[in-house]
Amino acid sequence: GEFYEASERPAPAVVLVHMLSRTKADWNSVADRLQDAGITALTLDLRGHGGSSGSPQALAEMVQDVRAAVQWLAARQGVRPGSIALVGASLGASLSLLAAVDQSAVRAIGLLSPSLDYRGLRTDVNLVKRVGGRSMWLAASAEDPLALRTLRDFAAENSGPREQLISSTVAHGTALLERDPEVGRALVDWLRRSLLS
Repeated sequence: GEFYEASERPAPAVVLVHMLSRTKADWNSVADRLQDAGITALTLDLRGHGGSSGSPQALAEMVQDVRAAVQWLAARQGVRPGSIALVGASLGASLSLLAAVDQSAVRAIGLLSPSLDYRGLRTDVNLVKRVGGRSMWLAASAEDPLALRTLRDFAAENSGPREQLISSTVAHGTALLERDPEVGRALVDWLRRSLLS
């Protein structure tokens, strides 16, 4: 993992979870912006990706990687208790939602190009209901039909604050951050409003 610690502490914190076959480096720009905004960020290479050992096919086990990252952040003195967010892209979105439901330290969940079924790793509206009153941010390309449908299903579950962004840019996951600068700006803005207030 790579740790981007905010200068003023205790600070809220975010775990950023990458896509399949990608690495934590996809989040460098967002992590820098979060750090500048007073939010600590942790990027990690999921098992079998980047600098991590293990099998890149062990998708269900990767939920434990994300939970461990949240627990590591929650145990740090410089992290404000109860002010942690999970943000994931594509596979990382599924992992983030699955990890967040039973982690009380997670106050906000951001899903970029979410999926109801990512290679057998299933999420659904019932998981979103279990998120309850915690803030959720959803983003997808209008040209990404599966992610767009998932976004709309999840956004319709309104037991808590749900924000959505639909980009006209043709891209999936963290590629949306590169190709549509508004997506990254909106994500950082939502995290500031959700965690710094």
